[in-house]
Formats: sequence, structure tokens, C-alpha cells
Amino acid sequence: MLNADPAELAKFGALAHRWWDPGSDFKPLHDINPLRLDYIEQRCGGLAGKRTLDVGCGGGILTEAMARAGAAVTGIDLSDKALAVARLHQLESGVDVDYRLSAAEALAAEAPASFDVVTCMELLEHVPNPASTVTACAKLARPGGLAVFSTINRNPKAYLFAVIGGEYILRLLPRGTHDYARLIKPSELAAFGRGAGLEPDDLVGMTYNPLARTYRLEADTSVNYIATFRRDA
Repeated sequence: MLNADPAELAKFGALAHRWWDPGSDFKPLHDINPLRLDYIEQRCGGLAGKRTLDVGCGGGILTEAMARAGAAVTGIDLSDKALAVARLHQLESGVDVDYRLSAAEALAAEAPASFDVVTCMELLEHVPNPASTVTACAKLARPGGLAVFSTINRNPKAYLFAVIGGEYILRLLPRGTHDYARLIKPSELAAFGRGAGLEPDDLVGMTYNPLARTYRLEADTSVNYIATFRRDA
């Protein structure tokens, strides 16, 4: 069974043409991209020369940024519309990325232990079986390699800030982007990782200041967070 929700694929596919518009529904992804890129580089000791996989790459915002940082990047997604946008932008930017229509589980069966860095950003809360995605990412990372996940915590504060605040009040995201029941606690993600042979490496929160309209990384993981793991060597 494909670990994907057809409704989620349709939802993001309908917005795909706006992926590279920094003023569109994807503005938050453009705004947080420098933070995410810098953090990934810090945790892996620099991306230059590293084989990197972006799982759920969408239109390629982070994917292209990692390629510009010197990584040999593969981006996979199950939305053909998002990948079409990614490839079109690639023609404009000239950035070298290998985009593929593939599930993480399928690529893990074809090319296990192939990547120094595996990123899976803002995807786990949109798939039916997040543990399966984490396991696939673990298999794709080489021994000693880094796996990076970003997602949203599940608690009343996260519901208030990420769902009610982000989608209905501040309108940072389209309404219905997130299903509260699918949000993932850091402890749950850590359990998924340990079950897949990953060792916790780091955990950091990402917060938004609505007055300054800026994001930053800090210790507070109660809403958005990034977790990194190392594959057992």
C-alpha cells in the first residue's frame, strides 16, 4: 500500500503552480528556508560534496538551496504537479537536482544506505503512516549518516498557534492544511527513529513572531520543531 493520502496530494497539487511565489500560500516555506538550510549544514558539517536526499521535496525550495550549498541532491515526491513545477524552476535557475516521482519506501528498497543526509521536512504530518516514512529515511541514510525531520507538536498550544493562529487568524497557511490528530509529539518521533535504528542527535524548536513577522530557532519545541538523528554506524 502506498503511504500517501490522495486528498493531501490533491490539496497540494492544486497549489503547486504557486510554489515559487514568495507571497503565496508557500510564503512560510520561503521564510524559514534559510533557517532550515543553516541548521542542516551545522548538523552535518557542511553540505558541500555530500549525497543528499529531500523526501517530499514539493516544488524544490529546500532542495535547490541544498544543491546551491554544494550537495549532490535528489528530490522525491508523489505529486507529479509539484515535481513539474520543481523541474520548470530548475530550468530557470540552472541548479542541478535529480527529481524523481517516488515514495521514500520504494527508493529505500532500490537504493538503501545511499545518502549522507536525508531530509524530510513538513511531511510526516501529512502521511497516513509516519513511522513508515521515518523507517524508509533511516534505510536511505548511510551508516553514520544524518536524517533530519521537521514537523509540528501535538498539544493544545500547537493547535492554538499552528492551526487556529496560523491558518485562521494570521492566514499564514490555507485553512485545512493541518489535521490536529496527525500532528506528532517529539517523543513519538524519537520512538519512530529508535525503532528504525536511528539515534537522536539534536532537537530544536522553530518559533514565529507575528509582530516582527520573523522566524527563529530556539529551545521551545512546543509548536514547530526540527529533530535530527544519526543512523547506527
